[in-house]
Amino acid sequence: MYSKKTMKSALETMMFMWGEPLEVKDAAEVLEADRKEVRELFRELMDEYEQEGRGIRIREVDDAFGFVTFVENDLFVKKLCTPVRVRRLSQAALEVLAIIAYRQPVTRSEIDSIRGIKSERVIDGLIDKGLVEIKGRSEGVGRPLIYATTKEFLKKFGFTSLKDLPEVPEYEEMRREREEEGYGQMSIDFENGDADAENEDAAGEKEKEEKE
Repeated sequence: MYSKKTMKSALETMMFMWGEPLEVKDAAEVLEADRKEVRELFRELMDEYEQEGRGIRIREVDDAFGFVTFVENDLFVKKLCTPVRVRRLSQAALEVLAIIAYRQPVTRSEIDSIRGIKSERVIDGLIDKGLVEIKGRSEGVGRPLIYATTKEFLKKFGFTSLKDLPEVPEYEEMRREREEEGYGQMSIDFENGDADAENEDAAGEKEKEEKE
């Protein structure tokens, strides 16, 4: 026969591992004890958790007992369940993530041209967070990497698929304006660091020749 302390400890462990309400008859069988005694131990544990103000409580359901969370801690549970990675994203990360989400598959050079600033570190951070992944390489010059969002991205933001992304007409307007200003003209087939540099050099030489 096990001691009362041992049986209480065993009941806590079994409830935790079982996941669902643990029936008295099953617990009694494991402990080789009388059902009435085991039921009383369950209820003693219930009172102890209640009196000590624990964040975890024990609930009795049809002669079975299981762990539940303290209802007044619901606020903290909701905060915890809010995607941690998403809540900690910087403004730059959110901006890059939005571009990738709406333009995928997209190369880093295309992202840089839209933002007007290098995005390599931001992209690496999003990959580390599991929100963005490398989907392969473009068929263009230099075969730059192309990026897309992941299933984790959909999960964290509560989307079923990319079709659930909200329409953002302002984004398309911004893109068109930047293209008219000379940004983002390069297609996906020509987007890589070397190609950008070569085009800039070529433009500079042409301007120089025209002046001469």
